Amino acid sequence: METNRQKKIGGVIQRDLAEILQKAAKEGGMSGTLISVTKVNVTTDLSRAKVYVSIFPIAKADELIVGIRSNQPLIKHELSQRTKNQLRRVPELEFFIDDSLEYIDRIDKSLKGDDNPIDNPDLLDKRKKS
Repeated sequence: METNRQKKIGGVIQRDLAEILQKAAKEGGMSGTLISVTKVNVTTDLSRAKVYVSIFPIAKADELIVGIRSNQPLIKHELSQRTKNQLRRVPELEFFIDDSLEYIDRIDKSLKGDDNPIDNPDLLDKRKKS
């Protein structure tokens, strides 16, 4: 259960990180790419923040998340400059791809009958035998 303080700090980080990442993508020559921060979970001691990033088109997601992770110190510095009046200390940032939109899209296609696992059993994940 998140406290109100964790939620507030997560909200501040989410808003500012979205702007920072979108600006970095434009400056990096990826103007057609949409990056949004879908969720930020801050630990109770406020030392770490898990940042979930949604990237569209999804084909560039792996490449971009590697770039974001490698530039984490620069991103944290930029975030600290923006939040210096609100946060005493910026938590360590951990970035993850949020693939929930892709997951929802797959379910939607399945429901519409485009990807029917009965017609094509290869669509289902193989079950592991224990």
